[in-house]
Amino acid sequence: MSVQNKHFLNSPDRLVVDSLEGLCRLNPALALDPNEKVVYINEPDRSKVAIICGGGSGHEPAHAGFVGDGILTAAVCGSVFASPNAVQVRRGIDLVDNEKGTLIIVKLLDLKPAAPSSRNYTGDVLNFGLAKEQYAALHPDKADKVKFLIVGDDVAVGRSQGKIVGRRGLAGTVLVYKLAGALARNGASLPEVYSLAEWAASRLGTIGVGLEHTHVPGTAASQSHLKSDEIEIGMGIHNEPGHARLSPVPPLSKLIPQLLEFITNTSDKDRGFVDFKNDGSDEVVLMVNNLGGVSDLEMCAVVGEAVKGLQGKGVKVHRVLSGSFMSSLNMPGFSITLLLLPPAGSASPSTDLILSLLDSPASAPGWRWSTASPPPSTIPTSQKKPDSAAALLTSSQTLSAPDPSSFISAIKSACQRVINEEPEITRMDTIAGDGDCGLTLKSGASAVLSRIASGQIRGDDVVGSVIAVSEVAESAMGGTSGALYSIYFSALAQALQAHGEGKGQVGEGVWKESVKEALEKLYTYTRARPPSRTLVDPLAAFSDALASGENFVGAVKKAAAAADKTRDVEAKAGRSAYVEGDRLKQEKVPDPGAWGVKAILEGLLG
Repeated sequence: MSVQNKHFLNSPDRLVVDSLEGLCRLNPALALDPNEKVVYINEPDRSKVAIICGGGSGHEPAHAGFVGDGILTAAVCGSVFASPNAVQVRRGIDLVDNEKGTLIIVKLLDLKPAAPSSRNYTGDVLNFGLAKEQYAALHPDKADKVKFLIVGDDVAVGRSQGKIVGRRGLAGTVLVYKLAGALARNGASLPEVYSLAEWAASRLGTIGVGLEHTHVPGTAASQSHLKSDEIEIGMGIHNEPGHARLSPVPPLSKLIPQLLEFITNTSDKDRGFVDFKNDGSDEVVLMVNNLGGVSDLEMCAVVGEAVKGLQGKGVKVHRVLSGSFMSSLNMPGFSITLLLLPPAGSASPSTDLILSLLDSPASAPGWRWSTASPPPSTIPTSQKKPDSAAALLTSSQTLSAPDPSSFISAIKSACQRVINEEPEITRMDTIAGDGDCGLTLKSGASAVLSRIASGQIRGDDVVGSVIAVSEVAESAMGGTSGALYSIYFSALAQALQAHGEGKGQVGEGVWKESVKEALEKLYTYTRARPPSRTLVDPLAAFSDALASGENFVGAVKKAAAAADKTRDVEAKAGRSAYVEGDRLKQEKVPDPGAWGVKAILEGLLG
């Protein structure tokens, strides 16, 4: 896979401060110490416990994005993927000094100092811990007012590998922020806040998966680390190697159960960190975290599979959170976190308390919306089938073609002509558009042939057949061209009903009037007018020729000439309007949509 090496910034050296300044403009309740890169609540309630976190930048919205009422009081930010120093951290402690005390929450990072991307080897723990001890030495009367908690929720690193430095801290750390911050806002004491945060940290498991490493702004361009058909399970948020690589990339329905097994499996003594019972009694909070480069489209699919996977294992999911909570710049990957809730009747904090703290509102930009209810086991769906166009456009009488057999033969011929022309139309569209016009028309033609085979398109019911073609354009083709064709054929059906009333058959005069009215109706939905280098050009030429007295053969010839002429027409609408004009002139390619109309009309001639 390719690595995204380009970034939006003024300069790499200014990026962190520029980002923090933008955050403060986003949330006017925040203030910034630009020298020490500390973001803090400008006027905190000093009768409440303060929560501080921090670490290297590049993991946004962690950490500064969670500063706000109900979560963090301050965040201390280092350079990208590098820990802040003790001076910065002490400044953060000073800024949130209060009556009840301060809890510092730090995620444990990086296992291998030899790795280039792991240059801050356990730096967060060392520097934040040093700052705490220095603060205690400078303020002996407040030594017991500052507590320190390390979070390590990664399950990709086994006990044998991490026995000295411990597990890495990943997105689950954000849940600890939220629980501690909400409890502190409720007025709890420092020991109470610390106790809850420590309990939550012990009940977390996180596993990540990535399609590729990420690139650090200001460094040399990266090369691909993974093959195009490969993913890495357990990759760290500083590009540290993961637990295993899989190839080919499995579908989510296969991948997600593997990831959940990493977290919930307790038979593996090296990696069974969280005390899941796996007997149908486990209850969890699920967090699906975007590592920075995954689309919302894909993220929702991940959420769906994760919920189904847990429910299939008999795990009750009380809450689902999804979004970017702790990224790795623009890494194309995600992580799954499970917070194991306390069993009923235990001496631990109650499930109701944990959920109420998670559900409590927060004014931090990084905290994502979530519903204060469990996900459904089944998704409500409508069982009523939508009314078909045929049901909506019924005529009082059936109109037949003068020769029903020839009517069907002509439609079959037109469909086959479009199918045969697909490679050439596709070639044209790779130059003049997005390359899908030929396949779209082929899909429509194939669907029409299927409707003929099923008896839905018949020569003794012209209006019903035209309506069926309209339905095909809408459902089988889709996109802009599908909508235009569907509108045109819907309008054509309406006109045929009106002009064929009482006649029993659709004669030449009815067709001429109906084709003209259908085009006029189409004009109310598109600004394209000939010459525009669109499918309107041959369609208008055909309609105008019929209206002027040309027979069908002559009108088709005029349409074909108009389609061919689009190679010399400036693009004013449609797909070609977005293509650089000189290229179209050089290539001399007709408009693919216009060529599709030409193929249909010539095909009707047989």
